[in-house]
Formats: sequence, structure tokens, C-alpha cells
Amino acid sequence: MGLGREQEVEIVKPPLYMPGAKVICLKHIRNDGTYRGKEVGEILVRKGDIGYVRDIGTFLQQFYIYAVEWIDPGTIVGMRGKELKPYVPPPPVEAAAPSPDTRAPDTRSEVPSP
Repeated sequence: MGLGREQEVEIVKPPLYMPGAKVICLKHIRNDGTYRGKEVGEILVRKGDIGYVRDIGTFLQQFYIYAVEWIDPGTIVGMRGKELKPYVPPPPVEAAAPSPDTRAPDTRSEVPSP
């Protein structure tokens, strides 16, 4: 009987993200006391923030830890892969063709016939 805390060993597979990958945070991340200069419990990264993976490390020879530089808060925070998702840019907005009602008015003047 286990403690219910056993988790899959991530490092037997390749990392989910490589350095330079653009990612989005999936939840608020608070300081657990390991981030200098911030109060314990203070939010370091907000859900939806966008950042870039700078480096990859491991923790307990079991998990990948991604050092992510977050753009808006200007912080670098170690994150688990399950706390991130890849950034997918929104599709480009295509310029709609003008409808017949929005055509430029006809500015030609009629020439009187003799």
C-alpha cells in the first residue's frame, strides 16, 4: 500500500518544452518562500501570463522544472510542465471585402448632350 503520492517519473521522457518556447501559465503561482524579495503567499505569476522557457532542470531526479521568464511581472520562476501550456497565436484577422453598400460614390458628372 502506497502513500498515494507516487507520480510518474517525467525525466524518462523528453521535456515538454525546450528553451525559447513561448508558454502560458495555467494557474496563479504564489511564493512558497523560495523566491527572494517577495512575501510568502504573494502572487508571482498570474493565470494567463505569457512567458518564455529559459532553461530546464530536474527536481528529485523525477520531474522537469522549467525556468520561465514571465514578461509582465518580470520574474523568472521555476514551473512544472503541468502548470504550463504552449502559446498558440490567435489566427490572423482577414480583411473583409467591402460590401456593395460601402463602395465609393460615383463622382463622374454627366455631360449634357447637344
